Amino acid sequence: MPIWKQPISVEELTHRHRNTAPELLGIEFLEVGDDYVKGRVPVDHRTVQPYGILHGGVSVVLAETLGSTAAAHCVPAGHRVVGLDINANHIRSASSGWVTGMATPVHVGRSTMVWQIELRNEAGELTCVSRLTLAVLAPK
Repeated sequence: MPIWKQPISVEELTHRHRNTAPELLGIEFLEVGDDYVKGRVPVDHRTVQPYGILHGGVSVVLAETLGSTAAAHCVPAGHRVVGLDINANHIRSASSGWVTGMATPVHVGRSTMVWQIELRNEAGELTCVSRLTLAVLAPK
């Protein structure tokens, strides 16, 4: 059963992120399921650090983009979600191709949410695990 309280689709997410950091980094939304959002980031000149591997901060941008976007669609219209904390454990580097992430809920509450985001390289190997905690803000 879907957890979304607002309309959500790959097209809507792509449109919402026009002219933002995720678009500048080449982040693409791939899929929306009943309780998850998938997206990916290219490993290219925009996203690598000087050693030629995906910058850890870019992994965090992908994780926060997927988690906060998903969370924003789990609240009633007019409510907002804002990040309180994000952590990331970098497991394996990626030096080419795409890194794909999937955000799934750990806790969807009235005042807070917690989302887990796993990032994987093109071989399906885990590159990063992130956990995002958000506050739910009621309309003013």
